[in-house]
Amino acid sequence: MLEAKDRLIVALDVDTQDDAKNLINQLYDIVGFFKVGMQLYYSAGPAIIDYIQQLGGKVFLDLKLLDIPNTVAHAARALTRHGAAIIDLHASGGKEMMSRAVDTVHEEAGKLGIKPPLIVGVTVLTSISQEILNEEIGISGPPEKTVIRWAQACEAAGLDGVVASGMEAKAIRDNTGLPVIITPGIRPKGEAAGDQKRVLTPQRALEQGATHLVIGRPITKAESPRKAAAAILDEIGAV
Repeated sequence: MLEAKDRLIVALDVDTQDDAKNLINQLYDIVGFFKVGMQLYYSAGPAIIDYIQQLGGKVFLDLKLLDIPNTVAHAARALTRHGAAIIDLHASGGKEMMSRAVDTVHEEAGKLGIKPPLIVGVTVLTSISQEILNEEIGISGPPEKTVIRWAQACEAAGLDGVVASGMEAKAIRDNTGLPVIITPGIRPKGEAAGDQKRVLTPQRALEQGATHLVIGRPITKAESPRKAAAAILDEIGAV
C-alpha cells in the first residue's frame, strides 16, 4: 500500500529553474514525486533533475517520447542516465516503439547498476474531449475506448503502467493488469478546471483505481503551496 506522499506528483510546470527550486524547497520533504515536463526541462535542462534528487526527491520525467522506434529507444537510454524514477512515452507510437524503449531502458540500467525507471504510456490527454478526439484527431468513439486499446498495447509492450484520466482508471483496471495508473487533470473541490476537460477530485480518482495523482496549479499557484499540498495529502490519506 502506497503512502499518501508517494501517490502525489507535484507538476513543476514553471518557466525557470529559480521558480522550480522555490517550489521544490517548500515541498521536497512532504511530497513523493516532482513532475518535470517539457516546459521546465526545455528551459532548465537536466540540472533540475539533479537538484531534486540531491534533496531526496523522486522525478517523473514527463517528455512524452514519440518518434520512430530507434529514435525513442536512444532517447530513453539517454534519459535513463538521469536517474528519473518514472519516464513516459506516448502510447500512440505503437507496440514496437514502446517495447524497444523498455528493452533499452532495462539494458542501460543494468549497465549502470541502477534500478530501471518505471516506464508508462501516455494515453488520451485530459485536455482532449470526445468532440476533439472524434472531429479534430479523427479517432471515433468515446475516449475510454481509445484509452483501453492503448493501455492494452502498453501492457503487451511490457510497460509498467499508463498516464490516463481518472475517468478511465476503472476501465483500465478492468481490462488490463497494469500496476501503475498515473492520473493528471486532478482538481480538488472548488478548483477551476482550467484547460482540462476530463477531471476528477483526488478522492474520486483514487476510488476509480488511480495509483498516482499529478497535481500542478492547485498547489503551485496557491498562496501557500505547502499548505495546499498538505491538504491534498490529507484527502489522499483518507481514501
